Amino acid sequence: MISPRIDTLRQTARRIFAKAVEAADPALAVRKAIGQSPFPTPGPSGKSYIVSIGKAAPAMMREALQHIDGPRQALIVTHPENQETVEGATLLHGAHPVPDQHSLAAGQAVKELLSQAGAEDRVIALISGGGSALMALPADGISIEVKGKVSALLLGAGIDITQMNLVRQQLSQLKGGGMLRVANPTPVTAYILSDVIGDDLCAIASGPTVAPIGTRKDARAICEDAGVWSDLPTSVQAHLAQPDMADDLPQTAQNHLIGSNGHSLRAAEVEAQGIGAVQIVSDMLTGDVKDAASTLLDAAEAAPAGTLSVLLAGGETTVHLTGTGRGGRNQELALHVATGAAARGLQGDWVFLSGGTDGRDGPTDAAGGIVDVDSLNRMRAAGVDPAALLHNNDSYAALAASDDLLMTGATGTNVADIQCFLIAKP
Repeated sequence: MISPRIDTLRQTARRIFAKAVEAADPALAVRKAIGQSPFPTPGPSGKSYIVSIGKAAPAMMREALQHIDGPRQALIVTHPENQETVEGATLLHGAHPVPDQHSLAAGQAVKELLSQAGAEDRVIALISGGGSALMALPADGISIEVKGKVSALLLGAGIDITQMNLVRQQLSQLKGGGMLRVANPTPVTAYILSDVIGDDLCAIASGPTVAPIGTRKDARAICEDAGVWSDLPTSVQAHLAQPDMADDLPQTAQNHLIGSNGHSLRAAEVEAQGIGAVQIVSDMLTGDVKDAASTLLDAAEAAPAGTLSVLLAGGETTVHLTGTGRGGRNQELALHVATGAAARGLQGDWVFLSGGTDGRDGPTDAAGGIVDVDSLNRMRAAGVDPAALLHNNDSYAALAASDDLLMTGATGTNVADIQCFLIAKP
């Protein structure tokens, strides 16, 4: 049973998170961006080729098509949960977070479409998070099944998103500037909604319209340091063992950043004003979820007594998988905060929310978790052991038992994760 005081705090945390997601609305972001940087106009005999890739792809495309006149071809690649259709555009679904045959078909479709473009035409790329897995066209000699195995190994090793994308780029025909090679000589203009902390364009969707993050040598070093090199398929080892080539990008795209985690974090901060004492604990909450939980709990312990404190953070953490359970980084972070708060004897009424702005946390139907001072008691009353489930990376089961899963459905956007910690000390 959740007390009225805690229920109010939970509703407040949800409202703050909803405002953060709203600030990442992809249609609004496109509309604002083209007001400052209009879409390019094709030559007299040309047409527009519009490719929208990622979790926010349908919404970005729908807005874009309202501002493009003349002949055009439009292709959307997004995740299976997003069933929106957009009149005038072909819709394809890839897989996320591990690419599959649908991702391969999407990658081939993008390559085929862009290969048709000529010098009089113009390519407009609308890019949002998730594109790395949703659009997959492996390098020659590497199958999509092998590439999927590599992605799964990297996810389980707990490496950060930038390192993961560096490796993915070296195994792809479209990432790391690959779209520029395929579209050449057609000029490319990209409008990018960032899901990467720090907004490095090389890392967002693995940078299809920018130069690669690193080299094959760098990719080898990442895999070796993560302890997965010996587990890589032989075709991947052989590819990454080849000498690096000089940068051969034939052109440079006009890239425009139109939204980010920072934008959403600031929107959450504005929404929290007047609720309590607001503090942004971190605008780059990255690294292992255990360390992130400690950072947030340190801030909660330092919060002043006699007032409600609203502690906010934005970022993208990682999970090192050692168990066989089900969950995602936001769910595991929430469970770590709940168990950590109990271990520290954190005083006062508190609620902690961690959610992915895309509405999906890992391979689950939850956006994340929202826990409170009584969550562990509810789990135990439901007959589960939160510590054992956490040890098995089974945060979904633990949070489901206490009714603490954050369920939003697909939001149609993706700018990484937002955390909100509300605490009222006596």
